Amino acid sequence: MCGRFAASAGTDELIEQLEIEEDHTGQRVRSLLRSPQDPCAGAPDYNMAPTKNARVVLARAPRQVAIDAQVATDIASESAQSQPRRQLRLLTWGLVPSWAKDPAVGVRMTNARVETVATKPAFRAAFASRRALVPADGWYEWQVSPTATDAKGKPRKQPFFMHRTDGVPVTLAGLYEFWRDVSLPAEHADAWLASFTVLTRAAEPGLDRIHDRQPVVLDPDQWTTWLAPTSGAGDVGAILAADRPGRFAAYPIGRAVGNSRANGAALLEPVDPSELIGVIDPQTGEVIG
Repeated sequence: MCGRFAASAGTDELIEQLEIEEDHTGQRVRSLLRSPQDPCAGAPDYNMAPTKNARVVLARAPRQVAIDAQVATDIASESAQSQPRRQLRLLTWGLVPSWAKDPAVGVRMTNARVETVATKPAFRAAFASRRALVPADGWYEWQVSPTATDAKGKPRKQPFFMHRTDGVPVTLAGLYEFWRDVSLPAEHADAWLASFTVLTRAAEPGLDRIHDRQPVVLDPDQWTTWLAPTSGAGDVGAILAADRPGRFAAYPIGRAVGNSRANGAALLEPVDPSELIGVIDPQTGEVIG
């Protein structure tokens, strides 16, 4: 699974890197958090956690407002031929299906498995035409020790940070969905909730020594096809089936990341090997400490 990631790039940097045509991150969006998001939504965040609003890339046709029925017909015709524009928006992490009665179900849908995403009711509609990119520096995962236990006698868990080694921006493959709160009038600011999920696949050799799953990370040559609402099942399936191992490195970090309130660049600092206890080296398989 992918339950935490770091996204420290500034919005201007993301706009340049990902060739964003429209920046909507300044717009007010609905939040499911009980307390104000910290750092605030749209700001760099080294500990992005489920239910937070994160910056996500979508490709959608420009919206137009019709004046009368004839204009509406003309605009509908034009929109069908319009090229989707790449947008940067704030979406809640944890996909809420359009048919859900309560947005709280999104907490259980932070990830979608590539093996079932095309058929699972919660994701299949979004998979067909609402695909997204989730910009990140990398993601966190916890390795279960085969030898060491904690104070409660349970296997000790060591957090790791996974990142690209080639300088290419990390873009996680995602899906997004819209949910309508029928308890509120249509014009209410919180009537709609936009949410997303991150796709995962079996972990590649090396990373599988940390966790058996990893997020799907797309390369720049895959972005346009993945984002296009009109991309067919064959093209999208080919992207998910592509095997591109060897792009990532991983290293152990401090345990502070386990607290969702912790933040800052210090979370990414590697742990001194002398502090490791029962940790498997992802490159060699050797148990350290």
